[in-house]
Amino acid sequence: MYELQNIVKSYRRRQQEVLAFHAESFTVETGEYVAVVGPSGSGKTTLLSMLGGMLSPDTGRVVYDGQSLYDLAVAERTQWRRKAIGFVFQTFNLIPYLTAVENVQVPLFLHGLPSAEQRDRAAALLEQVGLAERMDHKPGELSTGQQQRVALARTLANDPGVILADEPTGNLDPDSCEVVLSLFDRFVSDGRTIIMVTHDPAAARRAARQVKLQNGQISEPADDVLERAA
Repeated sequence: MYELQNIVKSYRRRQQEVLAFHAESFTVETGEYVAVVGPSGSGKTTLLSMLGGMLSPDTGRVVYDGQSLYDLAVAERTQWRRKAIGFVFQTFNLIPYLTAVENVQVPLFLHGLPSAEQRDRAAALLEQVGLAERMDHKPGELSTGQQQRVALARTLANDPGVILADEPTGNLDPDSCEVVLSLFDRFVSDGRTIIMVTHDPAAARRAARQVKLQNGQISEPADDVLERAA
């Protein structure tokens, strides 16, 4: 599915060039569940941004199903991202004045579905994540864990094959973490690919494969990190 080839991404800080990410070769297969661990500033979010078609490397290619993403025009890449990729964020990014079902409808509206079909699909997705009785509640009326489940339902709205998750359990209590990680298990069993950035060794151990980023460099397996969760 994904293949990174000779990737280098740098940025400038205080007149100095800083290496944000480097990988000669890195692949993720269809249906894999990959956890990316490492300290802050190690390049984890840079990696997710490149995989999501939002940040072009300085050199090298990001290939998805044989297509070099950054050889696509911006509009083509936007269309690809809308259809193929679902994003999950630590901060949820829900629209506060919309209800749960309306938040889930947003990507369906952007996709051009009729209003009735939007609401039916959004309601079905909220039921799937256990929020059938909360669909008319606004984010401020929901717990933190419930808000994250609304965000997950929204992620699934356009039926993406890939979920890119950036610290999806970072703001959650242990019970809510377990709910979210159980949903991720289900998504993988449905055939989706998940690439999850996390600081939580226990969450990382739920993935089938763990990689570590340190100073922009990938290594695997990430045994030294995962041992602390045992």
